[in-house]
Amino acid sequence: MIDDEILLSQLEDLAERLGILVRDENMNIDDVSSTGGLCIVDGQHLLILNSKTSLQEKIHVAIRALRQLDLSEIYIKPGIRELLESDKNIEICTKKMR
Repeated sequence: MIDDEILLSQLEDLAERLGILVRDENMNIDDVSSTGGLCIVDGQHLLILNSKTSLQEKIHVAIRALRQLDLSEIYIKPGIRELLESDKNIEICTKKMR
């Protein structure tokens, strides 16, 4: 079982090991809201998580972003790798890890 805060921390650590800058930003500006995601700014990968969203949503965004990358050559804890490679609904997967 893994706590959601620990899970998010491990996903952020993985992103950083892959050279991705992780930022927690308020993205609710002028009636526009976003949960965040992966982007490239000046050649640097950036994972933006909306600071105003729930922990569960941040986990979802991080998993969705990390799934876009080649993770085959990096060590990832088995439970995290299973979550990233799963085709199941992310909410169901994170509940199973608790």
